[in-house]
Amino acid sequence: MKKIFPLLFLILIFSSGKMIAQNLPHWMTEEERALLPSYLINTEGIRDITPPDFTPRASAEWEEIQGLTITWTSYTTILKAIVDAAQEECVVYIVCTDSNSVKNSLTSSGIPLTNVKFLVKSFNSIWCRDYGPWNIYKNDVQQLSLTDWIYNRPRPKDDVIPGALATKIGLPIYEMTAAPYDLVATGGNFMVDGHNTAFSSELILDENGPGNDYDVTVKTKADIEEIMSKYLGINRYITMETLPFDEIHHIDMHMKLLDEETILVGQFPTGVADGPQIAANIQYVKDNYLTCFGRPYKIVYIPMPPSTTGQYIPQSSYRTYTNSVIVNKTVILPTYREEYDTTAIRIYKENMPGYKIVPIDCDNSNANIISALGAIHCITKEIAHADPIWISHAPVQNKAASSAPILIEAKIKTPSGVSDASVFWTVDTTAGYAEVPMTAAANDTFYAYLPAQNAPTKVFYYIHASSNSGRNISKPMTAPEGYWTFEVQKSHTYTNSIHFPTPDFFYQLNRNDAETNEWMLYDPYPNPATDNVTIGIMLPNDAHCTVLIRNVLGQSIAVLSDGELKGGIHKFTFAAGNEPAGLYFVEVQVGDKLLSKKFTLNR
Repeated sequence: MKKIFPLLFLILIFSSGKMIAQNLPHWMTEEERALLPSYLINTEGIRDITPPDFTPRASAEWEEIQGLTITWTSYTTILKAIVDAAQEECVVYIVCTDSNSVKNSLTSSGIPLTNVKFLVKSFNSIWCRDYGPWNIYKNDVQQLSLTDWIYNRPRPKDDVIPGALATKIGLPIYEMTAAPYDLVATGGNFMVDGHNTAFSSELILDENGPGNDYDVTVKTKADIEEIMSKYLGINRYITMETLPFDEIHHIDMHMKLLDEETILVGQFPTGVADGPQIAANIQYVKDNYLTCFGRPYKIVYIPMPPSTTGQYIPQSSYRTYTNSVIVNKTVILPTYREEYDTTAIRIYKENMPGYKIVPIDCDNSNANIISALGAIHCITKEIAHADPIWISHAPVQNKAASSAPILIEAKIKTPSGVSDASVFWTVDTTAGYAEVPMTAAANDTFYAYLPAQNAPTKVFYYIHASSNSGRNISKPMTAPEGYWTFEVQKSHTYTNSIHFPTPDFFYQLNRNDAETNEWMLYDPYPNPATDNVTIGIMLPNDAHCTVLIRNVLGQSIAVLSDGELKGGIHKFTFAAGNEPAGLYFVEVQVGDKLLSKKFTLNR
């Protein structure tokens, strides 16, 4: 289908010169808003308006990518810095109308063209995060494809860029453009964890609901979730209230997934601007959702910087540090002023060890892109790797000291098959790492055991895998500089992680355990298991207690308790029955307290 635009708008926007088209802001102009009743999607490239015939997996931003796309228009100081940093990690695809002028601009600034490709194509704006394609895989790692929706701005040249990219790279693309799958959305308002969970503000509901301005079929939240499932594999779609002062309602302006379990959240001073609604949204997530590994989300706060006069929105621009982009082992970060930037860089380094942090000023007279309500994340978009090695691993949390070895397990998949995998570990990063080969189990699961450690000991580790196609990758990707860490502690200082060696453990407890004021979730036994799994909890007093089992998708498959329990020790048995082999989670909820443990079923 083709867009039909009023002649006046064509004259005003698309025929009046580059400056008007290329400086279109992140928000929708009043002239554009008048176009919405006639806004329909163009078609171009290798397009398919039917859903994929497979269950897709949308990749996360921190997974390996082969390319990063930008659109060459205004704010060239910022674009040059992005090219300079990103081409050390991947190919930079530059959408432009004149590749020679871009080459001259880069080389005249001393930026080499070592890893740059050009897509010569007309466009309307710089905001390629919003109109760019999304990456999906078949069977988690196979057949990389792109998928795209209707851009929520009446900018027809932008809207067809995903198809042109698909043609250039040679990838299939699936379009959400025809009823009943005609979905209006924007990339800055969409984040995925690589495990079938996505986050958005409720803007997605407004733009596709009753009375929508885009002439698309009216959809309920359930309808949108079905489309997300068919095209992106999303089976858990978390939507949050829009913010009162954020004009565009894109979540990347105030939050960012750093990994599967960590959410970076922009923080205003107490009671200021969008701070109260952001806090309410994050509390909603914490109260209602666990990570893909069945554990509470880790929330990391990062200050939102004010203007030079100390003001925040709505009196000033929406300055944010969450609007960064992860490009393999590099994080490209918007910055504003040194007194705030140093704190932001420190927070990124603490939570993303080993990553190279590249700051780019987004708030000065030569490149004040933040005044247009966007920054680095808004003007970049990833192209995933065509031959990935995907490592899915729930990092080990602090453990009580035990004579048992420490289990490390992960799901590892690659199109050509895994040739080998290992865990590298140490108690002193300056002394180097020891290697423990991982053993293959069912359903692409690999495991290894680290030697038992005395308390107190801090353990550092990472996982490395190779594919039959000759590729290698580690997770964290920045290893060995980047790593996971956990501490082996004395049991009396870590009462909610007690390992018990036999199912009879509950009848052999020390009296101190029964008299403690803490509540405990004991490690499931045996682990790995082949049939029945024994689960124990200790309650300091009478309480309503829910004990359930979740699969790796976060779905509840068994409820072992949901009612009042007396204070003391309780033992439950999960009869695994015909449940498939793989990773599972025990989840215990007592009031506002939540604990989770994992176990593996082997068949």
